[in-house]
Amino acid sequence: MSTTPSPSFAPLTDLPDTPLYRQLYDRILAAIAAGTLAPGARLPSARAMAKELGVARGTIELAYSLLTSEGYLLARGQAGTVVNPDLQKPPTTAALPSEAAPVEDAPDSLWRPAQLLPFQLGVPALDAFPRKIWARLGARYLRGMRLGDLDYPAPHGLPQLRSAIASYLQVSRGIDCGAHQVFITSGWRSSLTFIAHTLLLAGERAWVEDPGFPPTRQILRQFGLDMAPVAVDADGINVAQGIASADDAKVAIVTPGHQSPLSMALSLPRRQLLLDWAATRNAWVVEDDYDGEYRYVSRPLPALASLDRHGRVLYAGTFSKVLFPGIRLAYLVVPQAQVAAFERVGRALFAAGSPSMTQALVAEFIAEGHFTRHIQRMRRLYSERRTSTIAALERGMPAHIRVEPSPGGMHLVVRLADDVNDIALAEQLLAKGYSLQALSRWAASTQRISGLLLSFTNCATTAQAEQLGALIGKALPGLS
Repeated sequence: MSTTPSPSFAPLTDLPDTPLYRQLYDRILAAIAAGTLAPGARLPSARAMAKELGVARGTIELAYSLLTSEGYLLARGQAGTVVNPDLQKPPTTAALPSEAAPVEDAPDSLWRPAQLLPFQLGVPALDAFPRKIWARLGARYLRGMRLGDLDYPAPHGLPQLRSAIASYLQVSRGIDCGAHQVFITSGWRSSLTFIAHTLLLAGERAWVEDPGFPPTRQILRQFGLDMAPVAVDADGINVAQGIASADDAKVAIVTPGHQSPLSMALSLPRRQLLLDWAATRNAWVVEDDYDGEYRYVSRPLPALASLDRHGRVLYAGTFSKVLFPGIRLAYLVVPQAQVAAFERVGRALFAAGSPSMTQALVAEFIAEGHFTRHIQRMRRLYSERRTSTIAALERGMPAHIRVEPSPGGMHLVVRLADDVNDIALAEQLLAKGYSLQALSRWAASTQRISGLLLSFTNCATTAQAEQLGALIGKALPGLS
């Protein structure tokens, strides 16, 4: 039986031309047609509905019996009255837009399918998440809840979680920070919006990686910043080019650990040049370390923030990639001198953004060692899935198409000839049930760059990858 909640019906009106039972009949039929009442959904009992609407029980029973006789409802005795599970929408109902086709509603938006599909970006191995441990922590939290846990969350984040994150970052990422420098947010968009509200002004210039994460540009555009695309090569963002073309920029948004989307790490000389530029120009560097925990050819690289000696780097991390996206929990580490400014803006605009229970569970997950063990397990699993996915893809694809090697991260890049329409290719693959991103959508300038971005973390079988490779090879001749 469907668990879809029944809609609430407003009180019926005493209209001379429309009996009360007919008004209820029309409302229920409209709810079924609109999908608000899904097939299998249970309706309130006649007694409960009569009490809610303030009418006689016979009025409700008459409306229900009429809908039942017409096949819209089924009476199941003690199991109640439900919408007919075999019911199809009436032909007069307007068809909803197909969810199989991407809808771009704004520049630099990234469309996501309504349900999880193979190779979808940004999704960790959900099948390997320790759900039993998480459930045990959740049950313990609920059993021990006190009145204070029902209040609004702490404005800048639960103290236990802020402390746990600071300790973790000191050990794993080399960042010397205190708990008071850690601010809890609901994701990368929230973190960047927080930064923009606190430190940036409309009309200022911002370096963005080219190619780079499209929502970053979308957020900066909303705040009226002037974007300066800076090219990316084998050593990461070309800092010298950024200085030459936009030396007056106020902020640089970078992914130094694992460039998004091309996967290389920012070289040490460029890290030093970037930090020197920021210190000299009183500019800010925002480090988006979205999946820096995962590196397969060596130990994870220290964070750019660990090299910062002038308080110019703001470090953004997330739990969406290491735990699960539905958690909607991330964090921002700000320089010591900016703590007061972020506290002031946070209280006004970002207070109580994440539920206390979620924060408490993550704090316990870290404190009890589950977080570190989970990351270690995922490194091993992802290394295996990365290797097997690359091999399977290349078995299916034409010999001249190769997957670019990446030292870390959670996705792969398949580079195509510049004359290949990667957007059309991604849409064809989506129609077959595979969710890949067209690399050209990630370009910040007019440069032509063609390729496909796909995740290997949620690819549990090589057969899927081989089939995907074959589909790519089959579609390529018609896309040049």
